[in-house]
Amino acid sequence: MKTIYLLLIGSLILTSCKQEKETRTFDILIKDANIVNTETGEILKKQSIGIIADTIAKIAAVDQSINWKANQTVQAKDKYVIPGLWDMHIHFGADSLIDENKNMLPLYLANGVTTVRDCAADISPSVLKWRKQIEDGELEGPNIFTAGPKLEGKNSIWPGDLEIENEKELTIALDSLDKLQVDFVKITDNALTPDLFLKSLKKATQRGYKTSGHIPFSLSINEVSMAGLSSIEHMSYMLKAGSARELEVIKKYKNNEIDYATANTIINESFDEATAVTKYRQLAENGTAIVPTLIGNKIISYWDKDQHVDDPELQYIGPGIIETYQWRVDRVKNASAEAIEARHKKYQKLISLIPLIKESGMPIIAGTDAGFLNSYIYPGFALHDELEIFQEAGLTALEALQTSVVNGPKYFGVSDKYGSVTEGKIADLLILNSNPIEDIKATKDINRLIKKNKVYNKTDLENMLQEVKELYN
Repeated sequence: MKTIYLLLIGSLILTSCKQEKETRTFDILIKDANIVNTETGEILKKQSIGIIADTIAKIAAVDQSINWKANQTVQAKDKYVIPGLWDMHIHFGADSLIDENKNMLPLYLANGVTTVRDCAADISPSVLKWRKQIEDGELEGPNIFTAGPKLEGKNSIWPGDLEIENEKELTIALDSLDKLQVDFVKITDNALTPDLFLKSLKKATQRGYKTSGHIPFSLSINEVSMAGLSSIEHMSYMLKAGSARELEVIKKYKNNEIDYATANTIINESFDEATAVTKYRQLAENGTAIVPTLIGNKIISYWDKDQHVDDPELQYIGPGIIETYQWRVDRVKNASAEAIEARHKKYQKLISLIPLIKESGMPIIAGTDAGFLNSYIYPGFALHDELEIFQEAGLTALEALQTSVVNGPKYFGVSDKYGSVTEGKIADLLILNSNPIEDIKATKDINRLIKKNKVYNKTDLENMLQEVKELYN
């Protein structure tokens, strides 16, 4: 036995020496990094990460990779590596402002956002073109998942919608989205009848699409979830789901016994935490997630305290896009003291739902609503604000990080390629100066970004911002 034991020890030593002396060549080598485990929050210290093309080819401890070589080496001692951030609700739009929309792309990269989900507007041909150019390495920008034009009813207030009035037109609309090769289907409720809304969900789901939507007031949240809704956009819909009188209010509203304002008052007054958690669990069981987009709520709710005229981020936004902010401002700028107080209370109520949703097991996905129309929600910058709100509302820093880098890929079923710093996954990586598991604010403290086999240092990222700034100044 002693002889066998010694042989085994000798074999292990030889294997270890062989690994230490093994010479491997990579396109990019990150040396001496702390890798953040995005599932557990554990920190794997002193690691080498070898990247070939756009893929993490090998990860090993520093003492096991002393002979690794690369065309480009990144020293990452005392730095923290996480996957690139995902913003799962943004908008490109306004067909007269295509260049200003395109100029938003570097803002995302400069802020460490390597993937975005475009939730529909009126410049889909341009967005689809950018998606392809970014995939082919011809254009610098985040990976784009897009809905293309969204489904709506006749005479929708939103530009660029596919307006449908019956099942035949629904089929034609979905056929057109197939031809565009969109990544998911967005459905909203401005002019679409509740019945056709449900049919749109079911038909899109049958075709294999993920679905995203605003929910008609005449339908319960669980009703649309059962029909196949993959993600609810905006937290305000979760208040309605948490009302103990939701079905009663819907019935009275449909029968014209109460108006919309009265219905909302009843919904708010009848919110019940136990009811909310029960309904949220049902949504989780159905596979429906929530994209809260709370940063926009915060900006508008506290307009009385900050009008954002001195925001430094404004220097990176085109004048045409800034003009589109005004319509939301006009709706709140002359509010009464009572209305202002009501806005504050509403926002505080919305963020109080985060712990309840967490308790239910329903996925929370980070998205900002950045882009045109949505006032002072700045592309790239706003995602960090959203993650900070999640942490302040009760999520741990790890849970806040997961809403972006883990739950984003899960939504599209691409967790085999994204979501963690592991071998075989795409090397969209952020190297941070501080630990994001201790405080989510660390995601803003970027040392380097790696995207499409290219390393951007801090100066490169600052130059991206400067180039956009110079376009407008």
